[in-house]
Amino acid sequence: MVVLGITDLGINLPVLVAQTVNFVALLILLRVFVYKPILNMLDERKRKIAEGLSAAEQSRQREIEAARIAQEQIDASRREGQAIVQQAQQVAQRLQEEARQSAQQQAEALLLRARNEIQLERDNAIAELRREFADLAISAAEKVVGQALDRNAHQRLIQEALAQSSFRDSGSAN
Repeated sequence: MVVLGITDLGINLPVLVAQTVNFVALLILLRVFVYKPILNMLDERKRKIAEGLSAAEQSRQREIEAARIAQEQIDASRREGQAIVQQAQQVAQRLQEEARQSAQQQAEALLLRARNEIQLERDNAIAELRREFADLAISAAEKVVGQALDRNAHQRLIQEALAQSSFRDSGSAN
C-alpha cells in the first residue's frame, strides 16, 4: 500500500492555508460591506412595498367610504327632492281647492245679488203697477162719478183693497 502525502497530491499546504485565510477574509468583507447593505436595502424595499400596499388598501377603503357617503347624499337629496315635489303638489291642490271655493263663493254671491236685484225690480214693478192701477181706478171713478173725488181718500181705499186682493199674494209668492 502506498501512502501518499499531501505533496504527492499536488497540494501546497502554505498556499492552501493562505487561500483559506483569503477566502474567509473575503467572506467577512463581503458579509460586512456587501451582504448586510444588500439585506438592508432589500428590507427597506420590502418595507416600502408594504407601506405602498397599505396606502393602496387605505385609499381603496377611503374610496369605498367616499362612494358610500356620496350614495347616501344622493339618496338623501332624492328623498328631499321627492318631499319638495310632494309639498308642491299639496300646495297646488290646496290652492286649487281654495280657488274652487272662492269661485263658488263668488258665484253664490253673484247669484244672491242677482236674486236681490230681481226681487227689488219686481217689487218696484209691482209698486209701479199699483200706482198706475190706483191712478187708473181713480181716473175711471172720476169719469164714472163725473166729479173730482178726494184723491187721498180714494188712494187709501185702493191701497187697502190691493192689500186684501189676490194680486198682492200672488206677487209676493214669487
